[in-house]
Amino acid sequence: MLGGAGVLLTVAAGPAQAAEVSYATRCVPPPASGLGPVDGTTKVEITAPATAKVGEEVEVVWKFLQAASKNPDLIDLPANSVQPSGTLKAAGAQTAAVAMQGPRENPAIPKGGAMVLSDMKGKLKLTAPGQVTLTPDAYDINVMSTDTKCAPTGAVQTAATIDVTAGDGTSTSTPTSTSSPSESPDPTGTPGTPSASASESGGSGGSGGSDTGGTGGGGGQTDFTGKEVQVPYACKTPIGDKNATSPVQINAKKNGGSFDLTVRFGASVMDSPADIPKGSVKPSMEVVLGGADKGTVRVEGPVNDEAIKSGDPIEIPDLTGTYKPGASGRSTLSPGVLTVEALGTTTTCTPTKSEASLTLDTAEQASGASGGSAGSGTSGGSGGSSTSGGLAATGAEDDGTLKALGLVAGTAVLLGGAVFAFMPGRRMR
Repeated sequence: MLGGAGVLLTVAAGPAQAAEVSYATRCVPPPASGLGPVDGTTKVEITAPATAKVGEEVEVVWKFLQAASKNPDLIDLPANSVQPSGTLKAAGAQTAAVAMQGPRENPAIPKGGAMVLSDMKGKLKLTAPGQVTLTPDAYDINVMSTDTKCAPTGAVQTAATIDVTAGDGTSTSTPTSTSSPSESPDPTGTPGTPSASASESGGSGGSGGSDTGGTGGGGGQTDFTGKEVQVPYACKTPIGDKNATSPVQINAKKNGGSFDLTVRFGASVMDSPADIPKGSVKPSMEVVLGGADKGTVRVEGPVNDEAIKSGDPIEIPDLTGTYKPGASGRSTLSPGVLTVEALGTTTTCTPTKSEASLTLDTAEQASGASGGSAGSGTSGGSGGSSTSGGLAATGAEDDGTLKALGLVAGTAVLLGGAVFAFMPGRRMR
C-alpha cells in the first residue's frame, strides 16, 4: 500500500483511495510579466486513506494530471526550476485548509510546452468522527521565485472522502469546525511565507503594515517586523546603467538601547552566468533614517562562503547591522543605497523611490545616529546569516521577455554581461 499509493498513513488508517477531478481554472502571472490571465482546466488526482480514526494524522497526495496553463513562448524552463504549492479544502465532520507543497522537481520544459508539476503532499490531523471530504482549491506555480497564481472559477467536485471513526469504532457525521492557525493556513497565501508578527497585526507597539511600514516600540516587545516594500533601483555598473525593482523588508530586534537590524531581499533568485569563486561577492546597504532620527545605518551581508558554479542559483544573504538611535520619538527606516562588490568591481544601486519599511519608538543614545550624513549610522556586524534572500527582477523589455539581472542587475553583468530571461512562475514573501 505504501509503495503503490505513494502516501504515508498512520498504522491504523485504512486502505488508500484515489480519485480524479477536473475543474475550470484561471491562472494569473505576476504583474511584472506583462502577461494576461490564462483560463484552462486543471486535472488532479487526490490520494487519501478511505478510513481512519480520530486523533490520527494522515498524509494526502495531490498529483497533477494537467495544469491549467502552459509554459508561454518565451524561454525554455530548465530542469528542477518549477515548484507547486496549494490548498486542499477539508469539510464535513471537520473543516480545515490543508497546505500542500511539492518539491522543485521537473524535467526541462520547452517554450509552449505543458507545465509538468511535481506531486504535492500535505497532512491533516483528524479531530472529529464522521465523513471528511477533500476538495482541491487554489495553487501557485513558482518559477525562479516568481509565482503564477491559479484559482478555480467555478464549483469543484469532492475528490476524496475519509470515513473517520471514534476510538470505539463508531462514526457520526456532526460537522464541527476544527481548524487552527497551524492547520488552516490562509488559502490565498503561499506555503513558506513568513507570518505576520504583532507589529504588523496590531499587536504590542502599534499597527504595522501601514503606509509608513511596520511599527514597534513600547511595552515588552523586542522583535519588530517591517512591511515588505517595492524599491525601484537605478544601478550603475562598470559597463553601463541598469534598472531593477526588488521587494525589501527591514526587521529589528531590540538590544538594550539599540536595535539589531536585518534587511531581506525577496525577489527572484537567478542562476549564475559563470563560475564564481568563493568569497568574491559581498552586498551592503545604507538604511535611511527618517522621522525623529536622521542619518543612515550600514548593514552588510557575508561573502559567498562557497564557490557558485555556472547555472547554479545565486543567493543573497540577509544584511545585518546595528542601529543606535540618536533621537527620541518615532523613527522610520527605509531601504537606501545598495552596493554589490564582486570580483574587484563595484555596482551601486540607488533607490529612485523609497518608503519606510519599519517605524520604531526610539530613545536617544549617546553618539547615536541623529544628525549624521550618509554613512554616519553605526556600522553593524558583517556576519549576517546565510538564509536566502533573492535578486531583483526587472520589468519587461520591448520584446516582452522578462529580464532579470543577478544581484540587482550588477553581478551578472560584471561576470560576463549575461542577462537572464525567465518565464513567470511574492512573490517572494
